[in-house]
Amino acid sequence: MLELINETNVWETLKNDNKPVFLYGMGLGAEKIMDTLTEYGVEIEGFFASDEFVRGHSFRGYKVKKYSEVCNDYSDFNVVLCFATHIDIVIDNIIRINGEHTVFAPDVPVAGGGLFSNEFIKENEEKFDKVYSLLADEESKRVYLDILRFKVSGKIEYLLRSFCDKTEVYRDILKLGENENIIDLGAYDGDTIREFLEATDGRYSYITALEPDEKNFKKLLKNTEELDNISCLNMGAWDKKDTLIFSKKAGRNSKLSAQGVSVQVTDIDSLEIAATFVKMDIEGSELKALCGLERTIKTHSPKLYVCAYHRNEDLFTLPLKVLELDKDYKIYFRHSKYIPAWESNFYFIR
Repeated sequence: MLELINETNVWETLKNDNKPVFLYGMGLGAEKIMDTLTEYGVEIEGFFASDEFVRGHSFRGYKVKKYSEVCNDYSDFNVVLCFATHIDIVIDNIIRINGEHTVFAPDVPVAGGGLFSNEFIKENEEKFDKVYSLLADEESKRVYLDILRFKVSGKIEYLLRSFCDKTEVYRDILKLGENENIIDLGAYDGDTIREFLEATDGRYSYITALEPDEKNFKKLLKNTEELDNISCLNMGAWDKKDTLIFSKKAGRNSKLSAQGVSVQVTDIDSLEIAATFVKMDIEGSELKALCGLERTIKTHSPKLYVCAYHRNEDLFTLPLKVLELDKDYKIYFRHSKYIPAWESNFYFIR
């Protein structure tokens, strides 16, 4: 499979291209990417934002320019995207900019360390090959390869041609029925619960939703207060009952941290739920949660929706773990609309 990737690592491309490099966006993503570019000896020309968002502010010692200003001052340059989005109008703007100046979206892991690179794929080639060979349809294989190509190269074209409609996933792969016993791990504010309800026309047997972040949990309670047959638990999913530290910063990516607040976590097996469907989007704790689902999976064979973009190794450790627990699962892989490769997910069906 390695020969099918055939892409240069994005950091090397940016270093050797000899074009000025401008970072698009600010925040934590920009901090990580800027530090990595510096490690690779890539000189940064500056930062820009969409014209309507520029207010004369600075970031990391650089005055943030308007995109139009950069275009006026430089005939050609490379753009490094430093934020994540699934919003149509923002993606359309990124596509427009990419038509004028090449946009790269370097992949930096949400959790764990290291960079996704050709070297990383080569080191784990046997595992990648095994997962690829086990994917259930040609679309899964095509998207899987394109996500690997994107993660190495940072080229957004690989993402753009991989976008799928989430409603098609629910309809054609997950095929949720009206009597599902649902476990939602990393329920956030109830966003995926809304997806479930749309897919089943509001019909289900029971929903158990876990969300570790206190502020997110309050939103979850508010957004689900009119639903019947639902339990919302302010805790995280793990391989055993424990108390862990989560970041104080509320948001979509609530995760483990060296500093923060104490949060109760649990293995799902301890809840003794006859689950028919389990979704997990838990910021790099998916493998731990699968270990805590062993009895549930072996006993009930629920459909599984597992996010695979938080750690570099998720693209092989998660499917191999599920097959270790139950070798009869079929594995599908899809990427929902997102830049960078967030919302790259495995779906496991019996």
